[in-house]
Parts: sequence; C-alpha cells; structure tokens
Amino acid sequence: MDALGDGMAAPSQTSAKPMGGTPARGGRWPLLAQRRPLVLYLVAIVALDLAAIGYFAATTRLAVADLATFLALTACGAVCIEATRRLGMPAGVHRDLLSAWWLPAALLLPPVYALVAPIPLQILLQLRVRATVAYRRVFSAAAIGLAAGTASVAFHARVADPGELGLGTGWPIVTAVACAAMFTVLNTALIAIAAHTADPDSRWRDVLWDRESLLLDAVELCLGVSVAILCGLNLALLLLALPPVMLLQRSLLHAQLQAAARTDPKTGLLNAAAWQREADTEIVRARRTGEMLALLIVDIDHFKRVNDTYGHLVGDQVLIGVAATLRSQLRDYDVVGRFGGEEFVVLLPRADVAEARRVAERLRTRVGRMAVPVDDAMITVTISAGVAIMNMHGDDLIELLAAADLALYRAKELGRDRICLPATQNPPTDGKPATAH
Repeated sequence: MDALGDGMAAPSQTSAKPMGGTPARGGRWPLLAQRRPLVLYLVAIVALDLAAIGYFAATTRLAVADLATFLALTACGAVCIEATRRLGMPAGVHRDLLSAWWLPAALLLPPVYALVAPIPLQILLQLRVRATVAYRRVFSAAAIGLAAGTASVAFHARVADPGELGLGTGWPIVTAVACAAMFTVLNTALIAIAAHTADPDSRWRDVLWDRESLLLDAVELCLGVSVAILCGLNLALLLLALPPVMLLQRSLLHAQLQAAARTDPKTGLLNAAAWQREADTEIVRARRTGEMLALLIVDIDHFKRVNDTYGHLVGDQVLIGVAATLRSQLRDYDVVGRFGGEEFVVLLPRADVAEARRVAERLRTRVGRMAVPVDDAMITVTISAGVAIMNMHGDDLIELLAAADLALYRAKELGRDRICLPATQNPPTDGKPATAH
C-alpha cells in the first residue's frame, strides 16, 4: 500500500479532473462541494433527526412543567454561550460544556425535548459566537439531538418517574450515568463517521478519542447528571449550578485558546514558532541520548498556479488537504508544522537516513494521490522535499533547516515531485544507483 517512489519521479503538475457529478453550484452551496458519501450521510442524519422530532412531537402531550424546565435549561445554555462570546472563539476551538444543559433535558423530559434542545443553542452559537458554514451547524444539532434523544428513550424505559433522580436513590442515578455515557458514545460516533467520510485517509483514532477528549467527556457527563439531579430537586437550583458551569467553560475555553495560539489557523498544524520550540526540545533530547533524528522541509509544487487558476480559497483547501495527509502518515511523536506559505516542516525523532527517505517518499506518494474538489473538477498537486539528518548534515536546528532547504532547492531544480538529501547519501529506493544530489 505504501509503495516507495524512486525519488526521481516525473516533473510535477497541478491538474483538475472531473468529479463525476459534483455540481458546479458548490461555490454557492458549500455542502454540494463535499464528497458525495459525506453529503448523503449528512442528509440522512438530518432527515432521521427531523423524522424523530416529528414522531415524538406527535406522540408527546405538552405539559407546562416540562416546557418550563426546557426553557430554563435552554436559558442557562444561552447564558453560557453569551459568556463564551465575550471571550471570543476562533476557528479550531470547538469544545464547550453545553452538554450540561442537553443531558438534563434528555433525562428529565420526554425525548422530543432532547431532540429539539440543540437547535436553539446551535443557532445562537452561529449568530452570537462564530459563524461557520450552515450545514455544519445543522448536522451538529442533528447529531446531538439524535444522541440525546436515544439516551432519553433508554432512560425513560428504565426509570418510570424521572423525578426519582432528585431523591438520590441508586438505581435512577446509575441509569442516568449509563444513559449519559450512551449519549457521549453516540454523539462522538456520529461526528467521527462524518469526519472519516470527509477524509477517508484519516485514522479512526484521530477522529475518535484521545486522553484529553475522554477526560472532557467524563467532565461533561458528571456535570450533566449533577445538573439533572439539582433540577429534579428544584428548578430554582439551576441558579446555583449556572455559575460553576460558566467558570468551568471559561477555563476550558482559555485552555483551548492557549492551544490555538500554538497552531496555524488554516491547517491546524503547529505554527512556525511552536514547531521551532518543540523541534529544539527534540534535538536537545536526541543529542543527550545519542539517537538519530531527521528533518524534512516539504513544499507544494506550483502552488502559485493553484491560487492564480482557482483562487486563494481553493488554495487554502489544498493547504488543508496536504496538512491532513501529512499528519495522517506520521507517528504521534513526529513534530509537524506549517513553516509559512506552502512550506511544511517535519521532525522525525529516531529516524536514520533510510527511514527518513521512506517517510518522505510515503508522504510524496500520498499527497500525489490526494484530490481537492472544486466546482466540477478535482485538483491534484505534488510535493518536493528536502531531507537532513542530525550529525550528518548539521548539529543544531539552524544547520538542519539550512541543509534541508538546500536539498529542497535541488529537488526543485531537478524537476519537482521528488525527494533530495543535501549530499550523496541518498540510498537507492528502486534498485537503481543512488543519484547524487
């Protein structure tokens, strides 16, 4: 699957292939520019959510007490969103604690309220915090609603009177925790399937859980069940629950803002300053332990041609696609960042010449297979890369960057879409004699 190239591939080109049916209206309707399986999946989830809302709305008797609880929980969520708005939420910051208000609706109220609860809050996020493409908000509301609705059905099937949560008895609380966990798993799964459908080359573990997201999900679960218990005791106790939830949300947002300051806003990779700090740390460690280390500088070939032909918005999509491909092909402890423009940098701890060359060729091959949809065409690009090895081409970060940059320049001179090292150490990768670079 990861067949190695020979390092001397044909000169690169930027091409556009027909998408096989993607409408040219993608510019006006961003959803139509996505992969067809993704479009079908999103439409199916939204349709299922609407059908569930219609069914439960027709079979649920409206009660004033339920409506008051729903409005109170929605108001608390709105207050938290307004607090978020004052801090700002740049792209890439995506975690919040709104489940603290969705989960109580699922546990205390009939399922129709759980299905509807995300809709007003997603609208408020779109209007008051950060506008994004509408189909993402619609899908988020549908995914959350379906997960919460399923958890609500499961809880009410096992607990006859949701008010028992306020009594502190064991069985209702254990059931509430189990159903809250069900909500978390279902919601994560629905989002992960969409993310993987959008980028089939991505690894499942990258779109599911890591240690931090598991911890945050556990916090949301505990908050949601705790708020449900307080709400079951007395609706007025929401006034006591609101301040700590707001404080936790602000703390979470602050941590995400700090993380966002380290990343490139377009690609999500480390920015140049953050990458340099982490690379310096790895080089110091490698020098202390005597381990090998390699550095790659990767450049998108003829990227200016993409911008000139298709516009900078499409160019940004190419950058995002290349960044995602690079990240999906690297190890968790490899350090990858955007160095500026169409250049990326990769640090490969414990990689010798042969390993660095294999990784670089794999990246070149995978990016060459990547396609970015635009109107009725698919854009493909190639990359060139310069490789430098610690203690062979340099002893510190500046020397390694300079050596890799010279190798990249040589790759460009030789016709692009290839990998070069600064000197003559390139091992043969196709049975042919190594080419001197």
